[in-house]
Amino acid sequence: MTHCGLVAVLGAPNAGKSTLVNALVGQKVAIVSPKAQTTRARLLGVAIEGETQLLLVDTPGIFEPKRRLDRAMVAAAWGGTEGADILALVVDGKGGVGPKVTEIAEALAGRPEPKLLVLNKVDVADKPKLLTHAERLNAIVPFADTYFVSAQTGDGLPELKRALAAAMPAGPWHYPEDQVSDASERALAAEVTREQLYLQLHAELPYAAAVETEKFTDRPDGSAEIHQQILVERPTQRAIVLGKSGVRIREIGARARAELATLLDRPVHLYLHVKVKPGWDEDRDVYRDIGLDWVE
Repeated sequence: MTHCGLVAVLGAPNAGKSTLVNALVGQKVAIVSPKAQTTRARLLGVAIEGETQLLLVDTPGIFEPKRRLDRAMVAAAWGGTEGADILALVVDGKGGVGPKVTEIAEALAGRPEPKLLVLNKVDVADKPKLLTHAERLNAIVPFADTYFVSAQTGDGLPELKRALAAAMPAGPWHYPEDQVSDASERALAAEVTREQLYLQLHAELPYAAAVETEKFTDRPDGSAEIHQQILVERPTQRAIVLGKSGVRIREIGARARAELATLLDRPVHLYLHVKVKPGWDEDRDVYRDIGLDWVE
């Protein structure tokens, strides 16, 4: 008999939620960077364990919102928990239990859904402190179980995946066996380029950029032609993205193109354009394009 259910993956920024979702799916579906708050919209990864299909909602990190974009990201995070069969709180085992984590745990305490605690990054964490973190959080929330894992190395993931599968209700699968995400190719292309912006410029370019896929067409030879616009707020930021003599934008494009060719399993022609758009994070159309709901 088949089973299928929704797992909401929650936590503070940089807990390793996207890395965990990618590891459970078995391939990349969510972008990852060392920078906190990389995930903006809720993203669904599809994992299979035996006869069970796990629908994993990778949510943005929950933090104290300061701008409209922040509020939209936090709303997407909590919105991703709606209808979940199980809530998985992912905590950075190395970073420990600070006020952000405690606040999220307190918000989960009154929720009726079954809850699991996932202490991540155990490969780099102080082992004795992990038990202290687990005790502190279990005192706030009645977790059904606690798992110590490393999304990076794979430690503890088979046990976690089996436990998630065992908690899913009986029912038909929602997606074909070979589908790993609900993201469209257009959305995936924008996320891959945004990841490269973060990886290559995270020190110089904070959250002041968005990527829109303006055109995605199939060429007669089967390759994909993708035109994207990188939105920044100021001319100085445009200069950072372009780099001296356009070196940086070419490197961003080359790496994004190589990754997209692998993910889409076909050749990719990627064209990037950097546009200065002051206040893009107050533009309703941009929110729609990057998969976030507008919040007042």
